[in-house]
Formats: sequence, C-alpha cells, structure tokens
Amino acid sequence: MEIVPSTLLALVCVLGLLIQGPYRGLWIFFAVTPLGAAAAFNLPALGGASILIPDIAALTMLGLVAIHRGGPAMIAGTMRYGQPGFWLMLLAVYAVFSALFLPRVFAGQTEVFSLARKANEVGIVEVPLRASSGNITQLFRLMLGVATYLAVATVFRLRPDAAMVLKAVAIATGINVALGVLDVLSYEAGVATILDPIRSANYAILYDVRMIGVKRMIGGYPEASSFGFYTLGLFGFWLQYWFGTPKSRLALTMLLLTTIALLHSTSSAAYVALVIFLVLLAGVGLTSNLRHRLHRRGTLIAVGGLLVALLAALALFAGYELVSPARQFFDRALLDKLQGASGVERMSWNAQAFENFRDTLGFGAGLGSIRASSWLMATLASLGILGTLCALMFIGSVLAGREGRRGADQRAVVIRALRAACLALVLSAVLTGATPDLGVTFFAFAGLAAGLARGAILQRRKTPAARSRRIGQSPNNPPAAPALSPDGDRNGPDYGSNLAKS
Repeated sequence: MEIVPSTLLALVCVLGLLIQGPYRGLWIFFAVTPLGAAAAFNLPALGGASILIPDIAALTMLGLVAIHRGGPAMIAGTMRYGQPGFWLMLLAVYAVFSALFLPRVFAGQTEVFSLARKANEVGIVEVPLRASSGNITQLFRLMLGVATYLAVATVFRLRPDAAMVLKAVAIATGINVALGVLDVLSYEAGVATILDPIRSANYAILYDVRMIGVKRMIGGYPEASSFGFYTLGLFGFWLQYWFGTPKSRLALTMLLLTTIALLHSTSSAAYVALVIFLVLLAGVGLTSNLRHRLHRRGTLIAVGGLLVALLAALALFAGYELVSPARQFFDRALLDKLQGASGVERMSWNAQAFENFRDTLGFGAGLGSIRASSWLMATLASLGILGTLCALMFIGSVLAGREGRRGADQRAVVIRALRAACLALVLSAVLTGATPDLGVTFFAFAGLAAGLARGAILQRRKTPAARSRRIGQSPNNPPAAPALSPDGDRNGPDYGSNLAKS
C-alpha cells in the first residue's frame, strides 16, 4: 500500500463521518465526491490501482449503518422485492459470478479490448479473453456503488429529510466549481502544481490540454470528460430543482455555476448528453402537463425551454457558419471526434464488445474483462443479457418510482431533482461509458431518490388518518404499536431513529 499526500484528507473524512454519522455526515460524503483524482492510497500490487477518497467514504457510510443495532435488518429492507434495491442486489450477485467465473469459462474464445498497465501507464490493448486483475478492481468499484446506494437509501428511508440532501448537493456543487476555477487560474498563473496534493491517483492527469486556446477545465478530476460527467449530474439536479422552485436564489445560483463549469469542460460527451437531456426533460415536462390538464407554470417552463433550445440551436448554427473560432471549436469538440482516429478507435471498441457478447452466447465475458465506449455495450459484453436486464430494471425503478406525495413540496421537488441527475448521468454513460459501473455519485443520487421516496410513503402510512383507513379505527384511537407495515418495512415510530439522528 502506497501512502500519498491526500491520505491525510481521507483520514479526516473518515473521522468526520464517524463523529457525525451517516445522516448528519451526508454533506461530508458529498464534499469529497468532486475529488475524482485524489487517492486515499495506491495499490502497487494490483497494477497500481488507486483507492479514492470517495471510495473510502462510501465504505465508511455503509459500515456505520451495518454496525448499528438493527442495521443489517434495515439494509435488508432496502433490498426488499418491489424496491430498486432488489434489482441492484440481483445485479451485484450476477456481477460477482461473472467476474469470478465467466472469464475462465470463455477463456481464449474471443478477443477483448482490455485495460493494461505498464510502468504506471494505462493503455487499451486487444488480447484473448482471460482472467485478470481488472475483474477484481472493476468488481470492487461496482460494489462501492452498491455500498453507497444501500447506505444512503437505508438512512433516508428512515428519516426522509430533503433539506439535508439539498445541503449536501449544494456543498458538492460549490467545491466542484471552486476546484474547476482554481484549476484554470492556477494553470494560467503557472502554478498548476498547487493541485498536486489532490491529484495523487495513478491516473494520467490531463491538466494542460487546450481547445482553440481555451484551457479545458478538469477541477478535481484527471481529465475533462470525467469532470464534465460529474458536473452534468449536478446540472441535471439543479435544473430540475429550479423548475420546482423557480424563486429559489440557491437553485438559480447553483444552476448558473454548474452551467459555466459544464461548458468550460469542453467535453463533447457532456455536450451531447446535455442536449439529449434537455430534450427529454422538456418532452417529459410537456407530456406530464398534458396529462394533468396543462398547469400554467409547468406549461410555460416546458414551452419556454423548447423555445430557448430552438433559439440556441439557431445561434449555434449561425456561429458555426459565420464565426471562424466557433467553427474550429465545434469541429474539434464534436464533429472531428467521430471522424478522427479517436472516434474510429472507440467505435471499434463497441463493435468488438458486441462480438464479445455474441461469442459468449449472451452470458457476457465477465465484469472487468472488457472496455467499450458505451455503457450499454460495455454492460451487454461484460454482464450479458441477465446482468443488463437487472441494471435496466434498477435504473428504471429509480427513475419511475412513486414520490410518496406529488406536488411542489420540497421533498417531492428534491426527489425529482435527484432522478433528473441520475438520468443525466445515465445518458452521458450510454454515450461514452467504458464499463458497467456508473460511479459512486450516480448510486448516491439513486439511493437518495429511492430512500426519500420510500420514506415519504412510510411516513404517510404512519399518520393516524392513514392507519385508521387501513385498519378501520378512529384517528383519535390508533393501535398501540405497529411493528411492521404490510409490505415488510419497519414502520414503528422509533425504529432506526437513533441511526437517522446520528
């Protein structure tokens, strides 16, 4: 194990979580999610793999829930049939099976693009399928996402406090934008090494890349595309939250900051995902308003969004045709990516991934065996039909789950914002994701959305009026101590309260 400068920061994070607990310490966990290149420590014995600070924070969160009295039972409730955690559990089980056995079952039967390390440098090479350290490291990374989901979904099912979630996401946004600005300013001032203490992972740090003279913003991440991916999720959250609370100064400020950071990343994948996300969001909003007889504010937002998108498209087209620097920017950021060597290479990864899917008879080559350039192709090639189905069911159940109570109250708005963040991240991953893992941040957003939604439903069931409707008693004479709700959730007023308050 190799100790690095950011190891101290990892220890501070763990200590803070131990003191604050998984509920009050949610902001600590989110505060370290922008540190995508900060290693808690490196593992030379595993090919130089890095354990990041957010990874340690995720494990700490789950550990704090698990060691609490009744913690395992509460985590089991998060994985109950009918909830998103059930599908995530199935995905995790199949991922373990695939990583340990499938590379050996289909060894040598297909050629795969895989990640290789030599002299601390990373490269993609084509090799015959075989078991490798990548199966273990990618399985570990996916399990980190599972741990994150289980921890936050369990805690916020017990105490569905949207204000705590909003605070945590705001802190993460502020740190992410601050790191992005510091990255650009330090580079222009010639002191880019100031961020070296949080760029300690064994990644190639592309901090000195320019596009038509503009420094690409990477913040706390190793390169612009991963920074753009993370920032896109924050943008989706704040855009949807601003739709629900248009008078909120916090929402507008955070939305403007994330928009600037996202554009400054110059990530082509983030740009394309942003356009698709905005179109889908406008379409969903318009459809929802039509179903609910066109509420005026929602209609204005949807129609206004479509008009702004149309005007923006016209402005971009005019700029491309009339302004030479704009043409150079779009050619390099978008158009040349598909026609250049990088675009051709990435398309070949996807083509080979589909061949791997067919060569393994739809079972997949095993998690960690394959690198692709699309989350969907990587998942199909690695986990096969069964694993892909579980992943899609999990994502669909998070995005389409009930909110407990529809309306403009803060909790419902935050749930929709969290789901919008998940949607934005999935869209970006479908375009360029190299592995089936969607990242710790995605699972944190998904867990919070599922936990808040489920907690809201359980809270409503605990009201005297709701109990009287279920069991035929008067609201003024409720039953003595309901231990379990009809669907198996612990529903007593004190169950898990200590954990939620810790």
